[in-house]
Amino acid sequence: MSSPASDSTDQRPLRILIGCDTFAPHINGAARFAERLAAGLVQRGHDIHVVAPNDAYRRSPARTEVIEGEPMTLHRLPSVRWVAHDWIRFVWPWRAKHYARQVLDRVQPDIVHIQSHIVIGRGLARIARERGIPVVATNHVMAENILDHSMLPDFIDNLILGFAWADAKRTFAMTRAVTTPTRRAADFLEKTVDVKGVIPISCGIDASQYTPVIGPREKNRIVFVGRLTAEKQIEVILKAMTKLDPALDATIDIVGGGDQRKNLENLTAKLGLADRVTFHGRTTDQELRALLSRASVFAIASIAELQSIATMEAMASALPVVAADAVALPHLVHDGENGYLFPPGDADALAARLTDVLTASQEEYERMQRASLDGVVIHDINRTLDTFEALYRDEPLPE
Repeated sequence: MSSPASDSTDQRPLRILIGCDTFAPHINGAARFAERLAAGLVQRGHDIHVVAPNDAYRRSPARTEVIEGEPMTLHRLPSVRWVAHDWIRFVWPWRAKHYARQVLDRVQPDIVHIQSHIVIGRGLARIARERGIPVVATNHVMAENILDHSMLPDFIDNLILGFAWADAKRTFAMTRAVTTPTRRAADFLEKTVDVKGVIPISCGIDASQYTPVIGPREKNRIVFVGRLTAEKQIEVILKAMTKLDPALDATIDIVGGGDQRKNLENLTAKLGLADRVTFHGRTTDQELRALLSRASVFAIASIAELQSIATMEAMASALPVVAADAVALPHLVHDGENGYLFPPGDADALAARLTDVLTASQEEYERMQRASLDGVVIHDINRTLDTFEALYRDEPLPE
């Protein structure tokens, strides 16, 4: 996964093509990372082009779109919606290389950065390699998550899973470098795909955009932010709510949309929590930041986080975090420091850890708040951009 080193003294702006299977207006971690990466690179003077699915089965001409406040060129490809999901759209796989040729002909990039190995990224990697254009790949995907929406028997899912990871290995073998958000995610990928040298690079966050409020809260407000999908295990949080001492008078704000919303609303009613749970759906960034700033604690029960931008946003808002001890969440949440970990799926343990936060002394609560702020410093978006620029130029990575 290497190519001849470029001239390290050449610091001219680069023309970078970013290939995404999910991008704005989609709301999920992979899309948000790609948006922030693209916007940050525009701010540094690079010429950014993004290939992503269109919102309909028609092709849009290359056009300027403003993402995260920055203009960039979008190449939207015809896509269809996956019938088992409320927003997933994909390009027909057998058209991916055809579209890749057309976009590469038009853009003539210095580097291609794919955000997944599934469809658009897969096609771009193969055609870029044929043309001698270096490729960097970032993996945000756990193939098992996609199968939550397959509607196929388990034995077929297992066959698909094996094929998907084998194909990922072939795609990653065509790249200059493979990255993923955390060391744990890198270890997972190296073991699962048998690929070597995966580089952990945080998705990054601009902490200056959030408003940390140090000190006790007027009310005990729990908050969750993320897609309402099966792997997030939001039902575990709802069940934990029923186990909290009523004297705490705790409520929860659930921010985000997804295919499980109706089921979760029904469960909320069944558990008798209708007056304590608020489903906000998708919010503006300003509304989200306000909800985080007023909350007491962030709860996340997900079993499939390769990093969790939402958790970093909560930390940047000075929130203690109670998180499932799964995949990459322990990379962000250090038990007893900026919050607590609990065994995945264990609503009793989650309730106990939430109680620990909500009943902590003011001194202990503020210590956890400051630990969250300290812990998010290393995820500064500028460190992330520095590292990717070094990869694009084939230069030594910053420490």
